[in-house]
Amino acid sequence: MMTFQNSAALIILCVALSETVFAQGKVRFNRDVLPILSDRCFLCHGPDETTREADLRFDLEDAVSEEVIAPGHPEKSEFFQRITSDDPDVRMPPADSKLTLTKDEIDILRQWIKEGAKWQRHWSFIAPRKIELPKVNNANWCRNEIDRFILAQQEEAGLSPAPEASKERLIRRLSFDLTGLPPSLAEIDEFLNDKRPDSVERVVVRLLESSAYGERMTTDWLDAARYSDTYGYQVDRDRFVWPWRDWVISAFNQNMPYDQFITEQLAGDLLPNATDDQILATTFNRLHPQKVEGGSVPEEFRIEYVADRTQTFATAFLGLTMECCRCHDHKYDPLGQKEYYQLSAFFDNIAEAGLYSYFTPSVPTPTLVMADDATKARIAAIRPSIKTAEDALQEIKESPKSRDAFQTWLKSAPATETSIPGQIAHLDFEDAASGENSSVEGKRGKAIKLSGDDAVNLKVGNFRRFDPFSVSLWINTPDVKD
Repeated sequence: MMTFQNSAALIILCVALSETVFAQGKVRFNRDVLPILSDRCFLCHGPDETTREADLRFDLEDAVSEEVIAPGHPEKSEFFQRITSDDPDVRMPPADSKLTLTKDEIDILRQWIKEGAKWQRHWSFIAPRKIELPKVNNANWCRNEIDRFILAQQEEAGLSPAPEASKERLIRRLSFDLTGLPPSLAEIDEFLNDKRPDSVERVVVRLLESSAYGERMTTDWLDAARYSDTYGYQVDRDRFVWPWRDWVISAFNQNMPYDQFITEQLAGDLLPNATDDQILATTFNRLHPQKVEGGSVPEEFRIEYVADRTQTFATAFLGLTMECCRCHDHKYDPLGQKEYYQLSAFFDNIAEAGLYSYFTPSVPTPTLVMADDATKARIAAIRPSIKTAEDALQEIKESPKSRDAFQTWLKSAPATETSIPGQIAHLDFEDAASGENSSVEGKRGKAIKLSGDDAVNLKVGNFRRFDPFSVSLWINTPDVKD
């Protein structure tokens, strides 16, 4: 039995093994060569065209000619000649760069060229492929294919496996690894008394089938998804996102395929006939901090949310860092600034506000109604009447007779403002000045001249967001406003 998380981990393991391990003793580009090139060469010969010298770059294999690096022939490679030259005017890196190569680093580069100067892409771009099992001396020690990979590296390093752990220690390790919990005394006794050759496999299957397994695996995913039950920043209020956490737990415990796990979290709402659970999964994209403090610029922080989604997608699903290329091409990001914004455009297509509500606990849009079946049925039943009322209102708005009807009503309405039907309050401001606000002559009677810093307490207005209301007032500005 293998869950999608285990499968994903195995894929990553196979990529790493297939591209870095065998044959033993060879220089590995991503592990041995790339760090040297990045640290010593990329400043002048890397992805940043603003600092690139001599139109030469070493971050792309296709950009390096055989004259510069001749595979199999270090002595014919100008690159190697320059890094070993005794002439200070020829030697690279230049002395004034303070980036001198050590003897060991030069030896690694020599061996790499001698072995064919094989390049590798960024590890997350390397597709997994099936490879032959490595040869080992102590094959009897191996119980499965992964053991052969582990033992091959141990033998290469002159090491030997440690003695097998006791059953008490083994079940403790398995329990903590797969559920995050210690085994009970009864579980330990049952394992100790199980003499069957597949007793370990039976413990693993039991642990994988427990609900605690999904909770254990979810803890790691919550870190990758930057989960929190609060909005962050200064106020740091609670937010209602724990249903998504439970969705993740359920996904692990149901052994959801990994491609479905990714798809529903990134774009579950875009699937045909999306279910509530598939829409809920997209909460992954909304787990970034959100602002509420006064003075914050909504558009500034809305863009920060887009950047957060982009960078989280890169680290969680692509195995990439993309913080640097948000501002400029950078040697540590395999994608450029243009590609960053091409990707970020995908995460900038929702009607999202830069700030959430300060005065109410409202969940910032877009939202999902989390209702039981009975409530959903009631909502579905009243939707036709809502549609009828909305259509009638729209018809009134679009009718050329609506203004005439209003004028007719206005002529027949009572003469005093205080008797408008449904009126909640009528404020005459005859004696309402406070603080630095002052009382002045108004359109009718007195008015308030605002200081710009002092409030006017109307003592009404705590409406719910679905309550319709209207406000009417005279206002005069000291100058013309845009």
